[in-house]
Amino acid sequence: MKTIKLLLVFAISATLFTSCYTEDVIITDVNNNQPGITLNQLLSSYELWYVDINQTLGPGETPFLQIAFTVSFRNGVLFANNNLVGFGSQGNGFGIDVGTYDAYGTILDVYHDIDGYQTFDVYQIDNNTIELYNPFNDTSYFLNGYQRSNFDYDFVFYDNIHYFLQEYEAWEKTFTSEMGVLNEFDNENYLQFLPGGNDSVFRSSQDVNISDPANIYWDYTGVYGVGDISGNMYLKTLTLDYDFFDNEFFELSVINDQRIELYHPSSETIYEFTGRGYIQFLRQTDAQGNTIEDTKKTLKKRKQKTPRLDNPRENTRS
Repeated sequence: MKTIKLLLVFAISATLFTSCYTEDVIITDVNNNQPGITLNQLLSSYELWYVDINQTLGPGETPFLQIAFTVSFRNGVLFANNNLVGFGSQGNGFGIDVGTYDAYGTILDVYHDIDGYQTFDVYQIDNNTIELYNPFNDTSYFLNGYQRSNFDYDFVFYDNIHYFLQEYEAWEKTFTSEMGVLNEFDNENYLQFLPGGNDSVFRSSQDVNISDPANIYWDYTGVYGVGDISGNMYLKTLTLDYDFFDNEFFELSVINDQRIELYHPSSETIYEFTGRGYIQFLRQTDAQGNTIEDTKKTLKKRKQKTPRLDNPRENTRS
């Protein structure tokens, strides 16, 4: 009888030990049959996880991932770089604290400060790529891992420069070069860049010396486009579609996180615009904490350049 009891205790202990081990381990690089590590070890193995928005699969959206450029998992605290203003310097490159998380087995539970509870099945695709599958909206996000020392902040910044333009309530003209031919755009003193639909929307104003962007009267609304210049990552094109006096074309360069330069080739005039009313993309409010009306400013959301495909992933969570 004593022998049977000892064997039973051993069997129960072995079962519990095996169960705990299975819950804590995620298999890495299953295609190459590599040894297992815990999900927490996997998530913390890279300081930054870049959200590759163009690889997203499925019909739904997870809001905090849709606006993030990077996320970081640091001892139970979730960090994100949601803004390009301060990108690479804010939070020592990690961004801002946006919530907490819990990782166990192959499950990641996130408690976001704004979006609340979100849960994911985690799959390792290769050495530095993971898939976060949200079973509630049947959508997968793919994250690529980097260390801060080898992450190209500049590339991400300039590749997404149109979002940078949207991170201020308004851009105020603060300098006009003496050189240059008089032109219609000389009269425009404020610009605003808004997300929306397939085209991005801009507004312009001829108001002067307005201290609060909320008080600007916008004279014109049109669409704008940002383009690349071959061989120069740091220089972009900006086209403003003014129906009543044709398009205005500029070469756009960034002076710092709050100032841009617009060179107007047709008149050879240089303008500088300074951002007013910084918007931190954690909640849908302006820099003063006021709720932003939908007609004025909608929450930034990164959009895919590739068609959204159905997600082949089926939730196998027991």
